[in-house]
Amino acid sequence: MSFNNLDQLYRSVIMDHYKKPRNKGSLDEGSVTIDMNNPTCGDRIHLTLNIKNGIVEDAKFDGEGCSISMSSASMMTEAIKGKNIDDALKYAEVFSQMMLGEEVDEDIIDELGDVAALQGVSKFPARIKCATLAWKAMEKGVQNESK
Repeated sequence: MSFNNLDQLYRSVIMDHYKKPRNKGSLDEGSVTIDMNNPTCGDRIHLTLNIKNGIVEDAKFDGEGCSISMSSASMMTEAIKGKNIDDALKYAEVFSQMMLGEEVDEDIIDELGDVAALQGVSKFPARIKCATLAWKAMEKGVQNESK
């Protein structure tokens, strides 16, 4: 597949998650709740996680932001549902490395599913904070829950 076709595919995946977000909404009381924003662009996220016995049983988000921010939140919730806390944190670390343009384990990228579509964001430093907002919120929530 040529670079232009791959780039177009990635854009399509990002726009699909933006227009039809997965796991949009919030969970009931008793969930871990994290609110974060990116003051430089105005993106904001309200993330709720149901964590039981060290497993992220469910994840939902709400918020406002650009297509990168909201599609990243949609992809992140899909990637971490059903995973244990250690895996969720490992995914966040790999995502951060991907955003910094570092080499990452392709097997883990495959595990992340649609998240691979965000690899190109690393070429646009101003958009990296948009892409990482939901992941930072998840890290904060998971770390607070495991204390």
